[in-house]
Parts: sequence; structure tokens; C-alpha cells
Amino acid sequence: MSADALAAAAVAVAVAGFVQGTTGMGFALILAPILAFVAPQLVPVGLLVLMIPLNVYVAWRERAALDRLGAGWITAGRVLGTFGGVWILAVLSVRHLDLLIGLSTILAAFASLAAPRFTPARNAYVAAGIVTGVTETATGIGGPPLALVLQHADPPALRSTIAFCFLVGEIVSLAFLAASAQATAAQFEAAAVLLPALAAGAFLSHRVHARVNGRLLRRFVLGFAIVSGIVLLWRH
Repeated sequence: MSADALAAAAVAVAVAGFVQGTTGMGFALILAPILAFVAPQLVPVGLLVLMIPLNVYVAWRERAALDRLGAGWITAGRVLGTFGGVWILAVLSVRHLDLLIGLSTILAAFASLAAPRFTPARNAYVAAGIVTGVTETATGIGGPPLALVLQHADPPALRSTIAFCFLVGEIVSLAFLAASAQATAAQFEAAAVLLPALAAGAFLSHRVHARVNGRLLRRFVLGFAIVSGIVLLWRH
């Protein structure tokens, strides 16, 4: 990775870590399109690696608000969906993976903006887990389905439940990717270089997460995601 690419990736990681730590979503929506430009070798493995310590931190910080029942059903679906994500990575070229990242980012962001208020049931949790397993394993983007199903929960419950489900799912995805020879030591090492930037973003989120207007920031994240996805599609 060049010095310019490293600097751009580090800034993006810090911003994405701050947003995720504050709102409970947005890390992959912000970071995946940028990494696809400056460091495509980090998608999805490096993205998944970076999300693990962030989600450990957020899940622990707000562990008292965890929706245990919802998290259990989401995780069950998440494991099933991982198989589909591994298959997609095996059959798609880098160009087609870029197109998938751009399209899934745009569709997920619009879906998050348009979804009406509802109270999720077991089937909704499982469905969100399955879709997350497919998209996060293949592209690193898994937050929107979880944000959709949990979007009307209290902010601490949303943040802690999404973080817990991400954490379990990311470990499962990385295990499957490693077993299928689609994760390398070089990708882990490149992601490790960005950990200080991640820590900076998480620290800032700790300072302000209880005071930030979550709804306004969420709309900013989704708007940014739509623009990023369009640009990623446009270059192809």
C-alpha cells in the first residue's frame, strides 16, 4: 500500500470508527467503498479484521442494553448466510465485486431510509441475519440489514446488539474465508497497520456518543454511502 493510500485509508478508518461507535452502524458503509478505491486487497478480509476490536469495544461498553433474544436469532441466520458469501467471493472477479459493493451499498442505504416503523419478530431477525451473512462475508458490508431490523430500538440497545452480532459474525466469516484460502496473512498485517486510526475513532465516539444527534448523523452516513456507491459504480 502506498503512503497516500495508507493515509486515505487511515482517515477513513478513524471516521468510520467514530460513526459506528456513536450510532451503531456505518463503519463498512463508509469504509468499504473507499478501500475499494485505495486498497482493494483489504476488502473484505481487512474490513472484517478491523471491525472485530471495534465491536468488542462497543458491545462491552453497552453490554447492559443487549437484546439477547434478538441477537440469538440474528446470529443463527448469520451463520447460515456465511456460506452464500463465501460462494459469491469464489465466483466473482475483482471488477464484479466492486460492482456488488457499490450496488449493495446504495440499495442498503435507500432501504434504511425508506423502511417504516415496525416491531421485529423471530422471522425478521433470522432473515436479517441471513442477508448480513451473505453481504458481509462477500463485501464486508453487513450493517444495513441489522440496522433495518433494529432501527427503532433504543440507541444503546441498537449499538450493543449490532456490535455483538457483528462480532460473532465476523469471526465466523473470517474462519470460513481462511478455510477456503481466501484470507491471507498479508491482509491481516495490512489491516493491523490501521488499528491506531481505529482506536482514535473509537476514543472520540466514547467522548460524544451520548450527546450526538444520532438521527442526523445516521442520515449523513446513509447519504455518504449512496454517493460512495454511485461513484464506485460509475468508474466501471
